[in-house]
Amino acid sequence: MAGYVGNEQQQRLQARAEELIPWAQTTRGACNPGRFPGSDDPEALGWETIFELLDKEGVFGFRLLSANTAELVRERCEERGYRVDFWDVFSAPASLAASSCSKILLRGLPEGLQVVKPGDGPNRIQTRVFQDFMLENGIVPFSASMLKGAFGKVVTLGLQDAQGKLAATAHGYLPHNSLSPHAKNAWGGLVAVAPPHRGKGLGLYINALMISACTTDLDAQDVHELVSAGNTVSRRMIETCGLKFNPSLKCGIAVSSGERFTR
Repeated sequence: MAGYVGNEQQQRLQARAEELIPWAQTTRGACNPGRFPGSDDPEALGWETIFELLDKEGVFGFRLLSANTAELVRERCEERGYRVDFWDVFSAPASLAASSCSKILLRGLPEGLQVVKPGDGPNRIQTRVFQDFMLENGIVPFSASMLKGAFGKVVTLGLQDAQGKLAATAHGYLPHNSLSPHAKNAWGGLVAVAPPHRGKGLGLYINALMISACTTDLDAQDVHELVSAGNTVSRRMIETCGLKFNPSLKCGIAVSSGERFTR
């Protein structure tokens, strides 16, 4: 399938996520997790709709739920034979995050690296290169159209080395529709660094660059990122960019079996 990468399930879900974008943008309780259908208000969306999609697609996302709602989601999904994997939420007002990130960006890039974007033209490389890079580094990517912003403003950034190869990537967008209280809350993620470039602070730099762009290009009022409980490296990186652990919120992915959908 053109514009989609990964295994058969991942490609099918990327295509389905694109098909559902008009629904996600106009339906109360729905949101766009990027790689599968999702909800930021299960009660508003309705459990009949959630399980209809979950039964059909095999994956369903839950974004920015209160702790109580997250527990209800776990119980309801387990009753239907689904497991819900949760991620911790790190968040901050955009202005505070941008202030922290500006200090990081002032350090500048190591020599030989430049910022690139997907697409055509100066300082742009093929979107498929971004997708393949993410896959090679353990991240389930979005579709090419999502990464390029075909359905709304996005931030997709990469760092390219002197050999013309990607060294790091990051992406940000607005997952929540205008009916949601989180409408202006940008999500940041898809952060990856190539093995030869690790340990140089590139993950921190590209993450700070992405957050900064979310505040300017997307006009976000808040920014959040998701981290698994045991990922101490990512947690430190995100905190350095000004985001703080928010124990009152959870994000999750319901699946029927197997490993976590993404790390």
